[in-house]
Amino acid sequence: MMETIRKFGLGYCDVKTMLWNVSVMLRVLILNIDGRNKKPFPITSYIFAIIVCLGYFYVYLVSMSWFVFIRCAATGDLLSAIIVFSLGVSSEIGTVKLVFMFVQIHKVRQIVSECLASDATVVAGSRFSINLLSALRHVKERAMVFWMVIIFNGVVYIIKPLLTPGRHFTEDKFILFGLEPMEENPNYQIANMLFAAGVFFTVYVPANITAFLIVVTGYVEAQMLSLSEELLHLWEDAEEHYYKTEQAISIFDTNKTDLKDKAMNEYVAKHLKDIIRSHGRNINLLHQVENVFSGAIALEFFLLVVGLIAELLGGLENTYLEIPFALMQVGMDCFTGQRVMDANVKFERAVYDSKWENYSLSNMKIVLTMLQSAQKTMKLSAGGMIMLSFSCLMQVIRSIYSAYTTLRSTMK
Repeated sequence: MMETIRKFGLGYCDVKTMLWNVSVMLRVLILNIDGRNKKPFPITSYIFAIIVCLGYFYVYLVSMSWFVFIRCAATGDLLSAIIVFSLGVSSEIGTVKLVFMFVQIHKVRQIVSECLASDATVVAGSRFSINLLSALRHVKERAMVFWMVIIFNGVVYIIKPLLTPGRHFTEDKFILFGLEPMEENPNYQIANMLFAAGVFFTVYVPANITAFLIVVTGYVEAQMLSLSEELLHLWEDAEEHYYKTEQAISIFDTNKTDLKDKAMNEYVAKHLKDIIRSHGRNINLLHQVENVFSGAIALEFFLLVVGLIAELLGGLENTYLEIPFALMQVGMDCFTGQRVMDANVKFERAVYDSKWENYSLSNMKIVLTMLQSAQKTMKLSAGGMIMLSFSCLMQVIRSIYSAYTTLRSTMK
């Protein structure tokens, strides 16, 4: 039992274990991302998932729509409408990603299969393997920090009203449809259970689906960084390999230099082709990820922008727990995209710094082909419209602030 729990920690950073970690967490939502796992879901899992989903649907879709567009429209309580509207919009982020994963589950399983197949080709104990695990450790740290921040946000949101004297809810201004007066029994207990189910769904879904994206794209990033190191050491490796395997050549052989260059270039050619295959596999894997999640990320960005604008309009004193939830998600998506781009730039530089001037003409041609391919930036995008990067994050923040100031002045 303890050994299983430890596998969720930083002591196990290989991609196989990380994908298993995410797979276990997503099975709570009746979502199986690993095609090798044919084990059926227990009936209790279906019951739990249905209860949580219904709680979320009732609170953040049905009740939110009724409260914002009917009740507040009748009472004229604009502030309450804005606050509850921001809650409902922000909560949709996880739902969008979950729907995309369910609809394209076969493609998701193919992505997992591609990652595992690529990892199976890595030679244990090699420099590439060591560098890969080192880079993957940072990827797992990233996924763990994101997961804990999002989940902790939800936990605080649920616990806060319980620790406040009197009868309170996660959002006191929010009245659930059909549960008035909410402060009386049993409406109070029912409302709190529904709020807890809704918050659990709201934070648990994006925490784990985004963790899956971090792991997969992080694996591509780690592969590119490790391939860069292989390129930088390729000529030295060829020389070392030559002296280990070609000792039978006589020191009196006048053609020894020619034989050495030929042997080393054969070694270089073989490994350059291996690196090209790995590079192509990583490009294909990233394209598969973008094909599945690009639309979801675009919708997520739209919802985040609308939600954050509403949260700012509602006042930081009323929405201080919502803003970190939204900003963390848009920030992590952009950070993940930036890391993939940075790894690609490092690979491009490594191709040029691989001491290609020592290679044979045929190997120089291979390097030139690699350089041309490496100069095509590997990226993640939101619906193919904008690349996820730090620049994208700044543009989003500027757009949110601009829209907020415009709407704020109009409201005043």
